[in-house]
Amino acid sequence: MSFFDYFKTKKNSSANVAKERLQIIVAHERGQRDQPDYLPALQQEILAVIRKYVQIEDDMVQVELDRNENCSVLELNVTLPEHS
Repeated sequence: MSFFDYFKTKKNSSANVAKERLQIIVAHERGQRDQPDYLPALQQEILAVIRKYVQIEDDMVQVELDRNENCSVLELNVTLPEHS
């Protein structure tokens, strides 16, 4: 193995890592594309209703839509703060 072969293999290795990362990003974006346009608005409205009773941050509510063959499931995850 020559001195230049060391740098050549390292460059290919980082190219493979970059390729894998790009594939993950593309897969994530494709998953987001299938969701309806109303989900962000729905999440904001749910936040507004919950804030009438409890102080929470925006990132404490996640709304996701899972689609199966015959039905769609709306999943709502709310992290409520602990009161001392």
